[in-house]
Amino acid sequence: MTETLHIQIDHAEGSLQRLIGLIERRGFFITRMSVADLGSHREVRLGVRGRDAGRSADVLSRQIDRLVGVSRVNSASSTAVEEVVPCPA
Repeated sequence: MTETLHIQIDHAEGSLQRLIGLIERRGFFITRMSVADLGSHREVRLGVRGRDAGRSADVLSRQIDRLVGVSRVNSASSTAVEEVVPCPA
């Protein structure tokens, strides 16, 4: 099952790289990703799926919340396909 994570992170150099690295090291695949630049911070929406049934998105959310620069993490499980809206150029 795919979990959707809504994450607010600082607009600092390397913040997305730290986030993606943590997710991969904890045994999750990123199935989709969107990033919105909101000035002083970024709003990141990720679809993640565990490599096996033993991976918990709740544990992953708590680990992400401990990252430097992360302000907020919300998660929700999703079985339906979400509509993808392209970023304005």
